[in-house]
Amino acid sequence: MAEHIVVVGAGYAGLAAAKLAAKWTDSRVTLVNARDRFVERVLLHQLAVGQRMRDVPLADVLKGTGVELVVDRVTEIDPEAREVGLTDGALAYDRLIYALGSYSDLSGVPGATGHAHTVSTREDAEELAVALEGARAVAVVGGGLTGIEAASELAESRPDLEVLLVTGGGFGDDLSDKGRRHLRGVFDRLGVRVRDHAHVTGVRADGLVLDDGELVGADTVVWTAGFAVPDLAARAGFAVDGRGRMLVDQTLTSISHPEVQGIGDAAAMKRHDGLELRMACATGLPTTQQAVRALAKRVGGGEPADRLDFRYHVRCVSLGRRDGLIQFVDADDTPKERVLTGRVAAVAKELVVRGALLFQSHPTMPAG
Repeated sequence: MAEHIVVVGAGYAGLAAAKLAAKWTDSRVTLVNARDRFVERVLLHQLAVGQRMRDVPLADVLKGTGVELVVDRVTEIDPEAREVGLTDGALAYDRLIYALGSYSDLSGVPGATGHAHTVSTREDAEELAVALEGARAVAVVGGGLTGIEAASELAESRPDLEVLLVTGGGFGDDLSDKGRRHLRGVFDRLGVRVRDHAHVTGVRADGLVLDDGELVGADTVVWTAGFAVPDLAARAGFAVDGRGRMLVDQTLTSISHPEVQGIGDAAAMKRHDGLELRMACATGLPTTQQAVRALAKRVGGGEPADRLDFRYHVRCVSLGRRDGLIQFVDADDTPKERVLTGRVAAVAKELVVRGALLFQSHPTMPAG
């Protein structure tokens, strides 16, 4: 009798995993997701400033694959019974692929939950769009790629706004010298102010409170400083790290439950040399292919190679619609001095985004 593989979460990693599992095994595959649409999360900062997003029904992407779609929210996982609890009933599984992703973490700073906006989900971005309608000053908290892209998009789309980026580290710390210079030039051109090495200790309706007591005024706060993962894996008793991400081996298999795989942002993945992989599409898509290859090998009665071969190539940053930054990196994600900038980089970033969506229709195509 064919095994039943249940995939929870239909983000970039989960949707691809379900389609690959159906293609590479003879198993029955069910994909569970809280929404009936695939959301291009990397475009949500654009949605927040009024740009349109593609409408991608999951049913259309899954047509002809044999994957059964269940639109419901996962409430719990019982690994002993091998069952996924849903708002409406439960699903039994033989194998589980855990792909519930991540979301912006507002829990660490007083007032953030009540006064800050995020771009983690489509609903978050739509709420931010409403908040921006009457705003004059916006503070973006977080100097990672999400914060940089959000601040750039806001400033370019809404030149009437005063945009401030606040980061606890140095501005562009994860980039090369050439990358930082270009980033600073674009922010200067767009009029985005930067406060780096500034630590936010509170969020109020009228702005941010820094650790020295200074109030930084803002009508709207956009929070991009750090991500958290759902607590379902921890509550289920799976082995997790200190952030609640599922601990997996080189085949992306749970170290505590061999019938379960963790992929995407919700898994703590390490390369064969011990390098911990960052949360990103650039990580999630190629490692998902490797994870499902390993699963298919096991379903077929074999044993996969116990080695996660993975390397980084670039970091792609949109800086509005007319500029961008492609930062070339070594295999371990260390930035090189080689960069691509300007309109060419903006086009390259758009092609990467379109490629991530195309991958969902053709998940066997090379992903890294």
